[in-house]
Amino acid sequence: MEFSDLVPHLGSVADDLLMVRSMHSDEFNHHPGQLLMQCGVSRFGMPTMGSWLTYGLGSESRNLPGYVVLNAGRGSSGGATLWQSGFLPSTYSGVLFRTKGEPVLNLDNPKGLPPILQQKGLATLSSINQGRFEKVHDPEIAARISAYELAGRMQVSAPELNDLSGESATTIEAYGMNRSEPKGLGGRGKSGETYKDFARNCLLARRMVERGVRFVNIIHASWDHHSNLDPELKYNAGAVDQPIAALIKDLKERGMLDSTMVVWGSEFGRTPLGENRGGNKMNTGRDHHPFCYSMLLAGGGIKGGQVYGRTDEIGWGVEENPVHANDFHATALKLFGINHERLTYRSQGRDFRLTDVAGKVISDWIV
Repeated sequence: MEFSDLVPHLGSVADDLLMVRSMHSDEFNHHPGQLLMQCGVSRFGMPTMGSWLTYGLGSESRNLPGYVVLNAGRGSSGGATLWQSGFLPSTYSGVLFRTKGEPVLNLDNPKGLPPILQQKGLATLSSINQGRFEKVHDPEIAARISAYELAGRMQVSAPELNDLSGESATTIEAYGMNRSEPKGLGGRGKSGETYKDFARNCLLARRMVERGVRFVNIIHASWDHHSNLDPELKYNAGAVDQPIAALIKDLKERGMLDSTMVVWGSEFGRTPLGENRGGNKMNTGRDHHPFCYSMLLAGGGIKGGQVYGRTDEIGWGVEENPVHANDFHATALKLFGINHERLTYRSQGRDFRLTDVAGKVISDWIV
C-alpha cells in the first residue's frame, strides 16, 4: 500500500486501512458532488447518510444528538445541506458543534435566568406543543418537543464532552492538539487554527462515540487546489494526517475500532495533469476529476490491509473494480446490519432510500 511522504502517520496504520483506488462520481462540481456522497443523489432536500443511519438504528445517547457535525478549515461549499434530514423528521438532522465557545449556539442560559424558571418555561412550552401535536399529528411538532428536551439535557452533557482536562497528556500529544500552524503554508485549507481545530475534532469524535453518538461527520475544507498546489497540499495533509491516524489507533487500543467505522473521502478527485489554462502563465494546480479518486476506510467490519480497485497508469480512469458512492453506501449499511434496499421512507407517493435505485454490496471489503 503506497502513501505520499506527506502522510507518514496514516502510513503507520496501513494494516487497518482499506484503500479504495477506484471511486468515481457522476458530478464534476463541488456542491452536487458533496450531495451525491452524503445523500446518494445530487438533489436538494434529500436525507444524508447520517440521517438515514440514525433513522434506521436510533441513537444510543440520551443526552447528546445521534448525529453530530464538526467543522475545521473554512467549511464546505455545500454548507448545511450536507447534514440535513431532508424529508425525514428533523430530529434526524445533524447538529453542528462549534470549536470555540458554546458547543451549540444558545445552549447556555442567559445570565440571571434561574434554573427553576427555565424548567417551568420548558414545561409550559412542552404542554402547548403536546396539545398541538395531539390535534394535528404533525411529526415536526414531535421533533420540536424532542429537540427542546434534548437541549435541556445537553446543557449538562455538552460542556462535559468538550472538557478535555481528563484526557492524558499522551493522548493530547498523539492527536497533535498542541501543534502550531506551520509558517509559510496555508491557503484554501486555513481558517484560524485549523491544525488544532481538526485534531480536537478527531478527539471529540472518539469521545462522542464513547457516549453513544451514532454518526460523527468531520468536515475539513478546502482541498480545491487549482493553483499553488505544493504548499497548500502540504498544509492540508499536515493538518489531517496525525489526528486521523491517532483516532484509528485510539479506537483500536480501547477496543472500539471493530464497532466503529472510520471513513476518509471526498466528492471527487483531481486531474493527474497540471491545470494550465490557455492565455495564463503556467501554474501548479489540478482541476476537478470525477472519473477516479481514492478513499480510505478502517474498522466497523472493514477488511484492512488491502488495496481495492485500480486506475490506469496515470490515474485518469478506473480499470478494475469501479466503486460508486451508492456502492459505498450499500456496503456501509450492510456492515451496520441494514439491507440498503429495505431501509426506505415514503415521501411524495414513493419509497426513497439512501442508495436511490442503485448500489451493490462489495463483499471483498467485509471481514
